Amino acid sequence: MELITPRLRIREFDKKDIASLVNNLNNLEVSKTLLKVPYPYNTKEAEWWIKHCKEEMGKTPRENYDLAIELNSEKNVIGGIALNHVDKYQGTAEIGFWLGQKYWRQGLMTEAIKAVLGFAFNKLSLRRIDWYAFSDNKASNELAGKIGFKYEGMRRKFCRCKATSELHDDNIYGLLREDWIK
Repeated sequence: MELITPRLRIREFDKKDIASLVNNLNNLEVSKTLLKVPYPYNTKEAEWWIKHCKEEMGKTPRENYDLAIELNSEKNVIGGIALNHVDKYQGTAEIGFWLGQKYWRQGLMTEAIKAVLGFAFNKLSLRRIDWYAFSDNKASNELAGKIGFKYEGMRRKFCRCKATSELHDDNIYGLLREDWIK
């Protein structure tokens, strides 16, 4: 699977991405906003992740699309984006993402999310996408609203971040297909 935007190529992860994964995820500023990414992040974790993604790719029906975000100008993986828990019967999925710190605040994640939402609503014919963000992750919470997701509530002390072992409140956002089309 591949999605192309003006600045990005969103594609399946590959073994050649291991060094980029380690380079971008072995950063506490990045991993402290993610649920399942350990810190420090090393080659062993990256190799496991690539293997996991390959296994998920082969499943039918496919329930998880864990994709690399590659910057066209660098031909290098700068982040990841996922549609997880895809349920075709219910028409739902969850979106999640991360971006290397060097690439923050450049509109790159907005570009990637819009491409993946287009895929989710137009190709997979989903009706709803959920977005979860630690309550203290200001950037992610602001981005949810900017893209059109509606705040639906907060789960108190719901998540433990693997990188820091800290408990976080978790904000819940939702986006319906009809709201995306508008």
